[in-house]
Amino acid sequence: MIALSLAEIAEVVGGQTYDIPDPSVQVTGSVVRDSREVEPGSLFVAFVGERADGHDYAEAVVAAGAAAVLGSRPVGVPAIVVPDVQKALGALARHVVRRLGATLVALTGSAGKTSTKDLIAQVLRHKAPTVFTPGSLNNEIGLPLTALSATEETRFLVLEMGARGIGHIRYLTELTPPKVGLVLNVGTAHIGEFGGREQIAQAKGELVESLPEDGTAVLNADDPLVRAMASRTKAKVVLFGESDEADVRAENVRLTDSGQPSFVLHTPSGCSDVTMRLYGEHHVSNALAAAAVAHELGMSAEEIATALSEAGSLSRWRMEVTERPDGVTVVNDAYNANPESMRAALRALAAMGKGRRTWAVLGKMAELGDEALAEHDAVGRLAVRLNVGKLVAVGGREASWLQLGAYNEGSWGEESVHVSDAQAAVDLLRSELRPGDVVLVKASRSVGLESVAEALLAGGTEGEVAAR
Repeated sequence: MIALSLAEIAEVVGGQTYDIPDPSVQVTGSVVRDSREVEPGSLFVAFVGERADGHDYAEAVVAAGAAAVLGSRPVGVPAIVVPDVQKALGALARHVVRRLGATLVALTGSAGKTSTKDLIAQVLRHKAPTVFTPGSLNNEIGLPLTALSATEETRFLVLEMGARGIGHIRYLTELTPPKVGLVLNVGTAHIGEFGGREQIAQAKGELVESLPEDGTAVLNADDPLVRAMASRTKAKVVLFGESDEADVRAENVRLTDSGQPSFVLHTPSGCSDVTMRLYGEHHVSNALAAAAVAHELGMSAEEIATALSEAGSLSRWRMEVTERPDGVTVVNDAYNANPESMRAALRALAAMGKGRRTWAVLGKMAELGDEALAEHDAVGRLAVRLNVGKLVAVGGREASWLQLGAYNEGSWGEESVHVSDAQAAVDLLRSELRPGDVVLVKASRSVGLESVAEALLAGGTEGEVAAR
């Protein structure tokens, strides 16, 4: 974080100081909520959670070098006490962002946010120092913590914004007002909470509504609900996608033998060849979104293409491709799942598995509400249409819908199986995998199917995967 004294921080957040001998002491380190991340000069933010109370770690973090604690009660060590810790954290982030000379880039969408955010960050780092959201810490706590990690040297701040309801993104943009706003797509992720795609579009569009007149809205030309958001902003609008009307588009898209996208990138400043290190054709759209942002921030087509071709995966369990010594390839995409990302992963598996036997180890897609049965059934049917070798549906009711969809799509009964949990899936795979097979593992985060991928890569013994 940029250096601020404890007195300045207390004034910004409207807090009272306790047990602080010298209010001029500065916070020169990071702002953290995890006591294990404390370093000399840190500000430790004490939240009260369901399982732990951050205030209980106050003495330990100060002993480890923290300058003070930001909490909701005195703790016997230097502290700034506020009525609402989350609101105070947001106020501090808003203050710091205003003092930065950085350009803020914010993005949202139903699918692909984290992968696209990672691409944008890797491209912009070729131009200037860039700070970006780690993993998918895109909520009311993760976003301000990311913003507070910026320093005086930071020129680009790339922030992923998630939403579980109307008003969430509006709140995040008030904390960190973006200059460039990107909306990737409007899908069915969290549709059970929102109530419909139109409501999701309303929430995602809050991002473009927040942009200043001299800002830029980067919108997906291929998604009608996103493209319609152009009417909700006074900022400049830049379109990306396959449409001929897109300002940034791809031509001659193909997949390499290993399933990596290759295409010609077209921007208003020229064109250049891209061959990505990531897997799956869905990354072409993500790359175009990143390219559109980078172009607006002054990078040439050649610079963008070079950066996209060098970019890798920065976040865990998102199309992580690992080949075992016996030639079995494990694709760990188990961080999360929704219908759009599930379809993209299955298509990537089909492309990677040409001439090889493929396995789709799939679990529940959460928060789909009344659409859950139809969407799980549709994913099971798609696995058959893509000629996936075998579907292993893991879990309870939703997994049975996946398996039933596959079964009903054709005479594929013996090629799809429903197992109760992750350990059962591991046992099945260990007994039937052959050298050269390709295994995709994917489900919503709550299912924890990354344990299947990890067990397959570890070798290990039976019984090592905890039941979920």
